[in-house]
Amino acid sequence: MTTISALFYIFSAVLLAASFGVITARSTVHAALFLVLAFFNASCLWMMLKAEFLAITLVLVYVGAVMVLFLFVVMMLDVNTEELRVGFWKHFPMAALVGVLIALEMALVLMGGFRVADAPIDPQVAKLGNTRMLGIEVYTNYLYPLQVAAVLLLVAIISAIALTLRERKDSKAIDPNLALRARKADRLRIVKMAPVIEVASLPPAPPAQPAKDGGKA
Repeated sequence: MTTISALFYIFSAVLLAASFGVITARSTVHAALFLVLAFFNASCLWMMLKAEFLAITLVLVYVGAVMVLFLFVVMMLDVNTEELRVGFWKHFPMAALVGVLIALEMALVLMGGFRVADAPIDPQVAKLGNTRMLGIEVYTNYLYPLQVAAVLLLVAIISAIALTLRERKDSKAIDPNLALRARKADRLRIVKMAPVIEVASLPPAPPAQPAKDGGKA
């Protein structure tokens, strides 16, 4: 076994263990940390496949930005996981069925093996590099799928904004339109009134008694 093969098996085993930890961790913070570990090992595998741009993008975008944001949100919201587990076993059969179907589809794909093209690489293409060739390929042959993905991301952003703009009845925010429509007759007026309840006067103090025996105690 070569060093490359050993590293591949190590990264793959850690990736599978981290992925299993994501779906089995009881704490959302632990699940997010397991997901960071899974992304890091996936980037290592991509680096071994000479996909340097994808590996660095996965680390910078997902591990460095998205997962850090997830951790901040999860730690600030303090989600009650006990309420989320209610009805877990009710939906477990359907989830297990979907998982088995996905596993079968992956097995059918992997059983076919990976065919590596034996055609020689053009020297001009080799000089351009992996990142530049990926950009040329995406913006020429896959331009329409890229635009469809951009539209889907835009729809997701608009949907997230629409969900946060729902009117809440317990909100104490002030509507500026109501403040602008206010009239002088609708405003409160402070009126000075005499006290209704009379304050009881204090009883007079008793007179001081003269000291006996020359004022000695």
